[in-house]
Amino acid sequence: MLQDLTATSFEAHQGTPFQLDLGDGSVLEVVLQQVRRLEPHPGPRAEPFSAYFLGPRSPALPQRIYTVAHDQMGTHDLFLVPLGPDPKGAGMLYEAVFN
Repeated sequence: MLQDLTATSFEAHQGTPFQLDLGDGSVLEVVLQQVRRLEPHPGPRAEPFSAYFLGPRSPALPQRIYTVAHDQMGTHDLFLVPLGPDPKGAGMLYEAVFN
């Protein structure tokens, strides 16, 4: 469940591939680029964080909920927001916020 996911659980898999189900029978591979811990605030999650994924520049995916699978973390539905092209030109960045 999403409540069980923590910054630490993602940090352990930084640099590894995740599979995004695009909903049309195709899958896109993205790599967990970075995990950033956010400022604590009143809310359901004691330690909020963001996970940043790097995918290919094309196709640029719209923001929405994607089924994301990882061989060790399992499968989860995550709301991903496109941030734009990676400043280093390596692809497109996406963010999942856990707050």
